[in-house]
Amino acid sequence: MRERDVESYFVEQVKAAGGEVRKVKWVNKRGAPDRVAMLNGAHFVELKRPGGEPEPHQLREHERMRKHGLNVHVIDTFEGVDCFMRKVTK
Repeated sequence: MRERDVESYFVEQVKAAGGEVRKVKWVNKRGAPDRVAMLNGAHFVELKRPGGEPEPHQLREHERMRKHGLNVHVIDTFEGVDCFMRKVTK
């Protein structure tokens, strides 16, 4: 399974629940998450291939974002997508 498989499943699930997903391009900022899901709030999501880990520069940026109260998630499996969906739709 590839990262794009997890990403496609993520987009399908969020849209099926009535949410919206945007691909994000950050100007002059490395490490920021790839997607924003709008479903009961805004959620920044870094998608990875199964077993994939964020790079150190990504972890630093995610921590900066969380420090300011933003929701940041790293998801690498279909099960991770399902868990995310249960959290944000309850």
